[in-house]
Amino acid sequence: MGQDIQHHAFTQADFREFEARLQAETALLERWFAENVFADGPRETGFELEAWLIDRRHQAPAPIIDAFFEQLQDPLIVPELARFNLELNSTPEPLCGQAFSRLYAELERTLAHCQAAAATLNAQVGTIGILPTVRPDHLVPAQMTPRPRYRALNEQILRLRDGEPIRLEIEGERPVLIEQPDVMLESAATSFQIHFKIAAVESARVFNASKLLAAITVAIGANSPYLFGRELWCETRIPLFEQAVSVGDSPLRERVGFGIRYAEDSVMECFRSNLTRYPVLLPNLMDEPVERLAHLRLHNGTIWRWNRPLIGFDAGPSGAQCPHLRMEHRVVAAGPSAIDNIANAAFYCGAVQALASEPRPPERSLPFNQARINFYLAAQKGLNAEIPWYDHPARMPIHQLIRQHILPKARRGLNALGIDRDEIDTWLGVIEARAATRRTGAAWQRAWVARHGPDMAALTEAYLAHQATGKPVHEWTLD
Repeated sequence: MGQDIQHHAFTQADFREFEARLQAETALLERWFAENVFADGPRETGFELEAWLIDRRHQAPAPIIDAFFEQLQDPLIVPELARFNLELNSTPEPLCGQAFSRLYAELERTLAHCQAAAATLNAQVGTIGILPTVRPDHLVPAQMTPRPRYRALNEQILRLRDGEPIRLEIEGERPVLIEQPDVMLESAATSFQIHFKIAAVESARVFNASKLLAAITVAIGANSPYLFGRELWCETRIPLFEQAVSVGDSPLRERVGFGIRYAEDSVMECFRSNLTRYPVLLPNLMDEPVERLAHLRLHNGTIWRWNRPLIGFDAGPSGAQCPHLRMEHRVVAAGPSAIDNIANAAFYCGAVQALASEPRPPERSLPFNQARINFYLAAQKGLNAEIPWYDHPARMPIHQLIRQHILPKARRGLNALGIDRDEIDTWLGVIEARAATRRTGAAWQRAWVARHGPDMAALTEAYLAHQATGKPVHEWTLD
């Protein structure tokens, strides 16, 4: 859920001062875009992978984050909203040569470190979009990680809702309809967030290409078909997260969503809308120079676009900090395996590079509203969703679209980035096999339940056993 703050109680004076600083930092960022002062180094990628702590005996969420971190000393691993969540981060990796194999090796080491720490507490770490055994009684304030940021977010979202409970309503064979008096529903949704470093001059193209690709990547990475024992969307995490932090206002002001249009000139348009459309949630005042954009970055971190531009800083040759831009692609679920997650990253990086480099911008051929429809249809129906594409206007199942149209583009994109040919074959081969078999994490879970019945604890146990083999999900059996 982002960077921490020091306290959770704020005054009206805090809000006024924060808004003034936010305006000043947004004006400075506008100038930076106009003058193109951003770092223009080589492409880089990285990720954030959210995970669950799971009780080995009951296969249920294990709220042991404090004890877990006592066993663990790793700067790449940080707590999340609930006491049973954590986040694994990568170091930035230049997009060349064997980039994705290096990311995979680092992720494997980090996961092994986490598993060793969890084992001392009779628990394990699992990566899955929504844990099948999670229940509403797990998602209560007593299970919130004791960090001021989370308490403040909860208080401020409820303030914007005038104290009205959050309403969760998701369609399915047995729809979910509940009311929640806090934001803890968000902790049931874990994702794999892919970062892609970009130049300012191409930011609109990359942003728009990421929106086009969101339907494709949410379908191929779907891994959240069950919530509270009910079969819902292939990627139920999408409506769950959107509704879990809803402020109950105009759709233009909701904190999670697909957006309302493509970018025209640059992603500076997103930062302008942050200032004008989204009320401040965390007016935490920081003693930082305006050039650090501390308040702008904190505010941006409370607006969870499915494709979100980020500002970071690199050390320049003289030691001075130089700003850079990243695109954060947030639509893919955590899991099913480390191989699957890194393959998803390779697929996105290659495809977004290719689409953003085409002579005619693809977004000119697919209206924004259709891209939005594609995204939610893909989240519901996964690889079987039939959608139009910018260079194939007739509707086609996504699994065919991937194999016939998008994988060749992703291959060209990775080749243009300088990724080794055998590396491209390895990681896009995982995507090809997954699309050919239509065996995503969501599809495997549904097939397992069809064979063995709706025992969510047994499903979780079988899932974790397969995950432990390290094999990609298209190779999993239904044992």
